[in-house]
Amino acid sequence: MKEGFKPLPNFPSNGVFPTIINTIRMVFDLQLLTIVKDVKREFPKFHGDILDIGCGDSPYRVFLKLDQVKYFGIDIVDQDKFDYHNERIVPFDGKKIPFDDKYFDVIICTEVLEHVENFHELIGEMHRVMKIGANGFITVPWSARFHYIPYDYFRYTPSSLKLMFKEFEYVIIENRGTDLAVIANKLVILWLRNLMPKNWKALFIPLWIAFSPVLLVFVALAHFSIWFNWGSKDDPLGYTIQVKK
Repeated sequence: MKEGFKPLPNFPSNGVFPTIINTIRMVFDLQLLTIVKDVKREFPKFHGDILDIGCGDSPYRVFLKLDQVKYFGIDIVDQDKFDYHNERIVPFDGKKIPFDDKYFDVIICTEVLEHVENFHELIGEMHRVMKIGANGFITVPWSARFHYIPYDYFRYTPSSLKLMFKEFEYVIIENRGTDLAVIANKLVILWLRNLMPKNWKALFIPLWIAFSPVLLVFVALAHFSIWFNWGSKDDPLGYTIQVKK
């Protein structure tokens, strides 16, 4: 199955221009916005040795206090399947984390588990390499289209997430956005996809351009819903999971 509309890869906000691009992007990319919102809240608290699992281009490393941490990023050898080309990572096979037991103070794993066939094995590896008392920060999507085909396998409910992380001392699961943000996010994708047709559908481009003011109203409503948690928490964009060993 061919993927018609791939997600844009995440890149770090290093420098003025990338920061401006990411700021503009987050006006419309509500998945990214909600992840960054939680990252900004939690990452400054972290210290010690940190492992970023499936790090890609390490887009969230900039939110760590780099003078208080030692950062390690790992990703699969053929990460180009996901449009990433980070030569500074430690390569791994997606199963066995190449570090000793009880090595890390913090593990990070953002938007990765949906792409892991044997997620129980990887979560067991997370637990193994974490020190006693170490913290984990994980995010997964809920309302997200089939992406990076065919390497997109799962969507997880809070009930399944509690079972998956049951070996940890505690598990906190928070919704990222509500159904109002989901609606706006779907409309943004619909609008973008129809601005780039390859056949007779190009005739409808003026219609989609005319729809732009309506789209902006929905996007504005979504931003309010994210900041004030308006709407149903049972149909979010995704979930942020915090664990402690």
